Amino acid sequence: MSGLKAQHLDARSVPDQMDAASQAFADGDYPAALEIWGPLAHAGVTSAQAYVGACFAEGWGVEPDFELAVRWLTLAADAGDAEGQRNLAALYFRGEGVKEDFRRAAKLYRSAAEAGDGPAQDMLSWMLLEGEVIVHDYADARKWATAAAEQGIASSMTRLGMLYHNALGVERDAKLSVHWWRRGAERGDADGQAMLGAAYYLGAGVERDPRQALEWLLRATDGNSALASRFLGASRAVLSAEEIAEAEARAALPLPEPSP
Repeated sequence: MSGLKAQHLDARSVPDQMDAASQAFADGDYPAALEIWGPLAHAGVTSAQAYVGACFAEGWGVEPDFELAVRWLTLAADAGDAEGQRNLAALYFRGEGVKEDFRRAAKLYRSAAEAGDGPAQDMLSWMLLEGEVIVHDYADARKWATAAAEQGIASSMTRLGMLYHNALGVERDAKLSVHWWRRGAERGDADGQAMLGAAYYLGAGVERDPRQALEWLLRATDGNSALASRFLGASRAVLSAEEIAEAEARAALPLPEPSP
């Protein structure tokens, strides 16, 4: 079932082994991490099962095998592991190793979100906002986006800005939109950078500043945001060659320290 050879458990405590595996994984030594996680997973350590499943899903240290990923992640998810639930949800969402099942994915994302998993909260808020596979619920979308944003997830910060920009379940608030777009932009979310750039170009919720607009729109373009193109040319058109050069130079710098 596993695709991994069961080995004798390490004499170290389980937490120590998990720490060692996590460090190996962080260092990019995926085979070494799996050598530790494998026996623990066979022994029934739920978090190790979740990590082994994720490795099979992503091809970290092993050949990708979605069938084995589903088996390991199901063990972890059924035991209540939030990461296992979230990663299994992704397989159901994409139809990898299992039949595509958006409702099952949403249920798993919600379980993981309720357990405090930030990426699951982010994905659940997106699904609730889009309303393509589960029913629209703007209040719930905002709730989970807020929870994810509190854990530093930039895409949820940008999503909160969009909720206030489009008055989805809340009063329209341009300044609050800019607040959230800025937080997402400073943390690297390309769509947040595009929307912040647009706000600076239009002077919506913030004082108009075409130079800052171009800087953020350039960052967004580098991040492959489809939202940037609408304002990129217009922002260049109102700037001098020197101002354009300044914006381009600033856009090439590392992101500023994120605001709280």
